[in-house]
Amino acid sequence: MLDLLIILVIILALVFDFINGFHDTANAIATSVSTRVLTPAKAIIMAAVLNFVGALASTEVAHTIGNGIVDPKLINNEILIAGLAGSIIWNLFTWYYGLPSSSSHALIGGLAGAAVASQGFAVLNVRGLIEKIFIPLITSPIIGFLIAYLVMKFIFILVGTWSHRNVNKYFSKLQILSAAFMAFSHGSNDAQKSMGIITAALLSAGLIPEFKVPTLVVIACAGAMALGTSLGGWRIIKTMGSRIIRLEPVHGFAAESSAALVIIAASLLGKPVSTTHVISASIMGVGSTQRLSAVRWSVAKNIVNAWILTAPLSAIVAAIAFFIINFFR
Repeated sequence: MLDLLIILVIILALVFDFINGFHDTANAIATSVSTRVLTPAKAIIMAAVLNFVGALASTEVAHTIGNGIVDPKLINNEILIAGLAGSIIWNLFTWYYGLPSSSSHALIGGLAGAAVASQGFAVLNVRGLIEKIFIPLITSPIIGFLIAYLVMKFIFILVGTWSHRNVNKYFSKLQILSAAFMAFSHGSNDAQKSMGIITAALLSAGLIPEFKVPTLVVIACAGAMALGTSLGGWRIIKTMGSRIIRLEPVHGFAAESSAALVIIAASLLGKPVSTTHVISASIMGVGSTQRLSAVRWSVAKNIVNAWILTAPLSAIVAAIAFFIINFFR
């Protein structure tokens, strides 16, 4: 029989996935909506379905989250509950203010903060954090920026003699495919993070013999993210779709395709990356091909500030949550 605390961990993990869905819906559909290639309703339905399908694709990232931060055998339910609480609170805060921060950074920061509050810094898997988590999280936006920049330059060479009307005509259709690819890649990476949390809780309680994500956990996390995605995240969509640069279908196609390639590659390698960071950086890369002034760097600066602050502030909130939980035990 499941312990009440494990049930709470599962509920909070699914709530995190649900919030991740509506918080990060913008990652997959902001450019398509802002360029009017898709209506908001159609874009959200497509993103929800493909987020679900993408979440079923593999569980490599779940293994990294479940084993890479803290040894699952050293994790208790209080740590998981506090870590999830910290990440959920930060996600809601950034969603309210329309900041496309990273749900991945929030979750990792929250778990690390709660673990340190419980057992000190020695409990952290420092090598795993650096090699499997922090390096991919830091380098993936840079790679996304560079790939998007190069893809956009290559497209300019291909369509150099086309009229503006024909470029928009053909890339409006292609952008639907790139948006679908982006939605699939988002599900393939982000939904797995909650799978890793729930599996770690089940393993630490002795309910499963090894770190292997149960099928029901995969389906539940995929469904929670898809449901959250279906509700949209209009504040962040506005920031992503129009405030960084003025997008047209060709820009949206280049940014989405580049970001999706980076995210899919990371998922196959079991590396948790921030889909928000990657697509934001890709949009900036696309904008930089026109001229540096085409990117609204003041908005980009606010986004980067949110990136930097997310992990430490989530860790602090999670640590406070851990102390509160233990105070009332």
